[in-house]
Amino acid sequence: MTLPVIAQKGPYVEELEPGTYFWCRCGRSRTQPYCDGSHQVTDLTPLQVVIEKERKVAFCGCKQTKTPPFCDGTHKTLP
Repeated sequence: MTLPVIAQKGPYVEELEPGTYFWCRCGRSRTQPYCDGSHQVTDLTPLQVVIEKERKVAFCGCKQTKTPPFCDGTHKTLP
């Protein structure tokens, strides 16, 4: 199994419009926190996220969260 790359040690905080988004699980995307297809060299796949109404979200940047795709503070425990 491929381990994700830590894209950044902190969340990506964004104000999102309603719609469907694809959160990068592998950490290799150049369009973080969104998937750009870079996962194709791994066995990881993006996570589909449906936002029902406009709201602020904090997407996980370290890819270690226990509540994907949202930040749970795990980045604070990383070396």
